[in-house]
Amino acid sequence: MSGHTHGLLVQASSAAARFDALMLTLTLITGAMALVLAALIFFFSIRYRKGSKADRSNPPSGAKGLEAAWTLAPLVIFIAIFAWAAVDYMRLYDPPAGAMPVFVVAKQWMWKVEYPNGRREIDELHVPLGKPVKLVMTSQDVIHSFFVPAFRVKQDVVPGRYTSLWFKATRAGTYHLFCAEYCGTGHSAMRGRVIVMPADAFAHWLQQGNTGSGIAAQGFALFRKYGCSGCHSAGSTVHAPDLTGLLGRTVHLQDGRTLVADEGYIRDSIMLPRKDVVAGYAPIMPSYQGQISEEDVLALIEYIRQTGADHDDRQPR
Repeated sequence: MSGHTHGLLVQASSAAARFDALMLTLTLITGAMALVLAALIFFFSIRYRKGSKADRSNPPSGAKGLEAAWTLAPLVIFIAIFAWAAVDYMRLYDPPAGAMPVFVVAKQWMWKVEYPNGRREIDELHVPLGKPVKLVMTSQDVIHSFFVPAFRVKQDVVPGRYTSLWFKATRAGTYHLFCAEYCGTGHSAMRGRVIVMPADAFAHWLQQGNTGSGIAAQGFALFRKYGCSGCHSAGSTVHAPDLTGLLGRTVHLQDGRTLVADEGYIRDSIMLPRKDVVAGYAPIMPSYQGQISEEDVLALIEYIRQTGADHDDRQPR
């Protein structure tokens, strides 16, 4: 793997070429229109200047065809560009099945990264080449923005909620990571690196630095520590929703709404348990607002994610 930090123009993810094509198309269309309008302004300024011999008799009173053309043509172009951009945008937030989750907590002024096996790093993100990676991100203080120019991806990281982003790196190397949202006096120093490694080298690196338990195992311990198992375990006498395989499941709520359980829903259920009460259950769960850190919430989420893979109550790795 090269230790060189690539410039901003390199295309290093599966999305980069699509976004570059979209931006190039927008630039060419707007540039061409600007040139046409500038040429017309120049032509009419000369042709119809004061004192010119241009025939000004019988000026046209209307031009419906021309008016329709300059209304409909931009509309069609706008709709086409909007549809193109919307498709790429939806792809960016629809990770493929099996994408590797990585947890990111932003704080003034650093990026804290944790992998499912428990390995952690600050201001660096190692990812495997050619494998989809899903980032689950939150902020500990103010709004930050995770921006990797070479991947053409950027996502705001907001306190009190989870945002996610996925990408597939297509070129090994080291790439700039920036915070693209002004977040205080140290904003300009909130920089990092994304290091793309061949899959085998990444697997070796990931295991080499793992000196503790995995994040799901940490979540299992927290699940017991905070008393979650007393209500949500299969043998509990308290009537509480079953959390096994919750992520990705459709949840029916007391007010008639339905939603698909994601990381944000689980966080809200811990911090704001009366926000989305599950149908058939009393709103008796206490709030853990101010009692549990964002890192612990992420560990609980990963534990719940693994229950969907294990389908039993075995202690996760």
